[in-house]
Amino acid sequence: MSLSIIKAISVSKSVISNGNELSILKDITFDVVAGETVAIVGTSGAGKSTLMALLAGLDIASSGEIELLDQPLSQLNDEQRAQIRSESIGFVFQSFLLIPSLSALENVTLPAILRGEGEDIEKAKQLLESVGLTGRETHLPDQLSGGEQQRVALARAFMTQPKILFADEPTGNLDEHTAENIIELLFEMNRDHGTTLVLITHDTNLAKRCDRTLSIHAGQLQEV
Repeated sequence: MSLSIIKAISVSKSVISNGNELSILKDITFDVVAGETVAIVGTSGAGKSTLMALLAGLDIASSGEIELLDQPLSQLNDEQRAQIRSESIGFVFQSFLLIPSLSALENVTLPAILRGEGEDIEKAKQLLESVGLTGRETHLPDQLSGGEQQRVALARAFMTQPKILFADEPTGNLDEHTAENIIELLFEMNRDHGTTLVLITHDTNLAKRCDRTLSIHAGQLQEV
């Protein structure tokens, strides 16, 4: 039997805006099994990134429960949730989020250092090689193109062998040709590392490459 690696049970999220309660997500239930690739689609403002933040324990649901790797997130404190992310989760964001003062190599080794594992230069070099950046190790982010920066971000995401990779609009800042290359790379690395992928996107063609697509509309989720 496949085991759920992420489980959302009747999850809702509301925020207070100008004194009024604004409902962003309503009664969302689904699960993701290990090794699956799942796309979460919806228009801008539909709540995709809010849902990702909840699934990754970056934020807490207003009601309902999210179980991440069998841990009920609402019962953990910030530090415990951060530890799960550090040990088991990789992220790739639309805006790359590289540290400007660190070289490509240093950006990739950072997650391992933050975990207290020390700087595994060899592994970081192998990851940069796997994303086609041999010879660019010492370059700072502003010396790299957008596509190259996203490749560094991909290598960094896999540095700690995550069980789950969350990719939030990973090609949103890239031209079409570069985006296509990054997506090929993302799926290839995901396959090679046996990672579970949750992909947030507004691009339905990209979503079709995943095993399943979940669509958010007006705060509610349905399987496509």
